[in-house]
Amino acid sequence: MENGIRILIACEESDEVRGRFDKMGFDAWSCDLQENRNPNAKHYQGNVFDIIDDNWDAMIAFPPCTHLAVSGAAWFEQKRKDGRQQQGIDFFLAIAKAKIKHIAIENPVGIMSKIYMPPTQVIQPYYFGDKAQKTTCLWLKNFPPLYHNAAPNLFDDVVTHTDKGEFFEWIDSKTGKKKRQPLWFKEARNLKGDERSKVRSKTFPGIAQAMASQWGNYLMETYRSHYA
Repeated sequence: MENGIRILIACEESDEVRGRFDKMGFDAWSCDLQENRNPNAKHYQGNVFDIIDDNWDAMIAFPPCTHLAVSGAAWFEQKRKDGRQQQGIDFFLAIAKAKIKHIAIENPVGIMSKIYMPPTQVIQPYYFGDKAQKTTCLWLKNFPPLYHNAAPNLFDDVVTHTDKGEFFEWIDSKTGKKKRQPLWFKEARNLKGDERSKVRSKTFPGIAQAMASQWGNYLMETYRSHYA
């Protein structure tokens, strides 16, 4: 049974986040230029700005990070010259300025921390039970930071953290310095263009579940009387 709360999951085709909100009874829609991997999902395939003003109570957005993340800094100069980086900046800022009461924006470490503002919270997949490291920034408007717990304490004996997973290490041939990269990220290099981007930008299940359970409960409590 739907609870009446409308939430838009912008720039998602995996159904990782939308599907969890849907199971909780939200009127949850995803939007992406690609079709949703779940053929039964409520999904708008097209430009998010076609529907961003459609009376949403909340939005969780995953704007493209290809031209913004510091992992691609070696190509920044070219991307600035040809306008790709500015397009990414404009898209991110337009999402942030949407007239929606509750907004969460997710992106890896990148230039938006200076161009827009420092993130509200920085998290890792291993904070929420996934054995992987991927520094993830969250910019939050009227959403609480996601709770996680590294060790038992007087207030909470449930530990959400796990280990960081495996890493690939090598010696840089140019600098002679030792480098280190999460193995899951390195293995994505063997994939082709779009599939590689999907894997590297994926939302890990533990983070998706934390978003749905914590923010979902927060929204239900916030709108309890409104939709009762």
